Amino acid sequence: MEKQVLESSEERTFQYQDSLPSLPVPPLDESLSKYLDAVKPFLNQEEYQRTEDIVKKFENGIGKELHQKLLERAKTRRNWLEDWWLNVAYLDLRISTQIHCNIGGPGPFIEHCWPPKEGTQIERACVNIWHTLKYWDLLRAEKVAIERSGNAVLDMNQFRMLFCTCKIPGVTRDSIGSYFKTEAEGECPSHLIVLCRGRVFAFDAIHEGNMITPPEIFRQLTYIQKRCHSEPDGPGLAALTSSERTKWAELREYLIDLDPNNLTLLEKIQRSLFVVCLDDSSPHATPEDYTEVTRLGLTGDPTVRWGDKSYNSIFFSNGTCSAFCDHSPFDAMALITMLSYAEKKIIENEGKWKGSDKVRDIPWPEELVFTVDQKIINEIGRAKELYYKKVSDLQLVNYAFTSFGKALIRKKKLHPDTFVQLALQLAYYKCHGRPGCCYETAMTRRFYHGRTETIRSCTVEAVEWCKSMLDPSNSTYQRLQLMHNAFAKHNKMRKECENGKGFDRHLLGLLLIAQEQGLPVPELYVDNAFTASGGGGNFILSTSLTGYTRFSGSALPMVHHGYGFFYAIRDDRIVTTCSSWKSCPETDAEVLCRTVFQCFQDMLKLTVTAQL
Repeated sequence: MEKQVLESSEERTFQYQDSLPSLPVPPLDESLSKYLDAVKPFLNQEEYQRTEDIVKKFENGIGKELHQKLLERAKTRRNWLEDWWLNVAYLDLRISTQIHCNIGGPGPFIEHCWPPKEGTQIERACVNIWHTLKYWDLLRAEKVAIERSGNAVLDMNQFRMLFCTCKIPGVTRDSIGSYFKTEAEGECPSHLIVLCRGRVFAFDAIHEGNMITPPEIFRQLTYIQKRCHSEPDGPGLAALTSSERTKWAELREYLIDLDPNNLTLLEKIQRSLFVVCLDDSSPHATPEDYTEVTRLGLTGDPTVRWGDKSYNSIFFSNGTCSAFCDHSPFDAMALITMLSYAEKKIIENEGKWKGSDKVRDIPWPEELVFTVDQKIINEIGRAKELYYKKVSDLQLVNYAFTSFGKALIRKKKLHPDTFVQLALQLAYYKCHGRPGCCYETAMTRRFYHGRTETIRSCTVEAVEWCKSMLDPSNSTYQRLQLMHNAFAKHNKMRKECENGKGFDRHLLGLLLIAQEQGLPVPELYVDNAFTASGGGGNFILSTSLTGYTRFSGSALPMVHHGYGFFYAIRDDRIVTTCSSWKSCPETDAEVLCRTVFQCFQDMLKLTVTAQL
């Protein structure tokens, strides 16, 4: 009797999904006034006047009608944005999403259990894989803790996409295949895919009803590695996932027409739990400099990652590792929660397997041998060539700022995330002599299937503070006052965005309604102010906090003359990843990153001097 009471009172991962509030549509006047505020830093008086007129006209004219239609749409959907966002932000894109959209980051294990060491690739991989499989098991049993923000329950839907999920290329629009099921929902695929030297293997993670153990995974991976190292390389079919999307969709169709068995094999990859990538590179890595492992994780050998898979776990030959993910089905925080769980377990066990060494007689891995012809072989070659050409243009650094971190910033009663965002604003201003429009991700998971909203960090308040920092005639007191104003503004915006009161998604919704109705694009969206302030995916700084954990992440710039800037804030350090394109003469990721570190010091100095 006792046990039953206990079980029914335990929370299940997805139990509140149906009671989460619907995503709200903010009032039109509020969104437009926030928009006007956000474009101010990029316009002179005359331009602003013109934009203000356009906005007023929009608000009293077509905008009003579009807003009504959006409210109608929101009545019949628990999340009016969900399908739209998935399509517009991800599935409609035709560029190589593997290069431009995927996210990834290095495993932090080199800081504790697993310093880089040749010959440890397989033994570390099997421990890491096993803990990841345990997490899948917890998720199936709905025993993963529900995340909360304060008292508010957060949407857990993205966690379903960590496993058994894959993007499928389409000629005009991709789709997502998700095959995960909880125990209550039924059978769930349980096999892993391993990519090694251009070849593809599969084996089951469950044998006779029980999860395979690290020694058993070791046996499987060793078998795969031995074969791949003693036989010729495979065709490297995975490289096709790095192609431009329509091209990949057409080649996929061609493969299926070539041999219907190819479809069976493709589906086996799509349905798999996740992809294990055995990469022959040995990236250099230290706790202060993860640059190489991050760069190779994000843009390494395209024949050993399946760019469309929601989770690729990459193991390098020196025992370092990296995660690589398709961004469409989830945002980074779901992944980081899972990786942090595995890391905690790895630390608890000192990076070792402490269970039984018994290895059952499980079936050997099966190689997925695709039927290919000369055309496919040539196309794989072309895909690799284009891929390497594009990624060789990438400049990426991943450094740790080690003078201080969250502990000291909090002691100064400042919000750590805002601290980094303002330092970035100041650094960009110093490097480029002008304000940089900035996209910071805010999470809207308090709402049903909520994902993100944009915090536009480049505010009037931030720019005034930046100017004061560069103006020698300004006193410390003035600078501090302006800094506090900038902090207050940013903190207020973050709260609004998390509570469904941002404006970027709202403006997107109004534009999409106009498109669906076949109406002309409203003037607001073709006005120079819209693009200059970052609208329509034109943010120069594309940024995100990847949490207060040891995991850092990265992604590439949104525009050619922009930067990707991702950061993790730890108690004693701030780990940043900055990316830019070498072919753009005015951007330099290394310089921006070093300048941000200098700005961290300047901001701290400001708070110290003020106390004297």
